[in-house]
Amino acid sequence: MGDRTASERGMRELLFWLVVCTSVLLDQATKAAVRTVVGLGERLVLIPHVMDLTHVENIGAAFSMGEGAAPLFVLIALLVLVLACVLVWREDLPMALVASAACVAGGGMGNMIDRLWQGSVTDFLATSFISFPVFNVADIFVTLGIAVSIVLWWSWDGHREGKPTH
Repeated sequence: MGDRTASERGMRELLFWLVVCTSVLLDQATKAAVRTVVGLGERLVLIPHVMDLTHVENIGAAFSMGEGAAPLFVLIALLVLVLACVLVWREDLPMALVASAACVAGGGMGNMIDRLWQGSVTDFLATSFISFPVFNVADIFVTLGIAVSIVLWWSWDGHREGKPTH
C-alpha cells in the first residue's frame, strides 16, 4: 500500500508541475508575441465584434486595482504556489483537482514573472462585444482554475467526509 500511495503522490506531483509549467509557457509565449507584434496601446481585431488584441501594461492586479502593490502580488503568487504544492503533497486529491489547482498556481506565476522582469503585467485580450477589462492567458488560467477548483473541492470534500453533494 505504501508504494501505491507514493506512486499516486508522484503522479499527482508530476501532473501538477506539468500543468504549472505549461500554463506559464503558454502565458509567457503569448505575451512575448503580443509585445513583438502589437504596439503598446495599439488595437488589432482578432475576431470581429468579439475579441481584439490590445497591448496594455498593467501595474496593478485584476481590473488595474492595486497599482504600486507589485511586491504584495508577487508574495501572494508565491504563497499560492506553496499552498498548492503542500495540498497536492498532503492530500489524496483527484487528478482533476490537482490540474485545476495547478492552473491557478501557473497563472499566478505567469503574471508574477511579468511583475519581476518588467515591473508590469502584459494584458492583451479585449472583448469587443461587452465592456470588460483587458486580460491575458494567465488571467484565464487563474479564473477558470479557481472556478473549477471550487466546484471540484466541494464535491471531493463532500465525498471524503461522507456527505451528500447534491
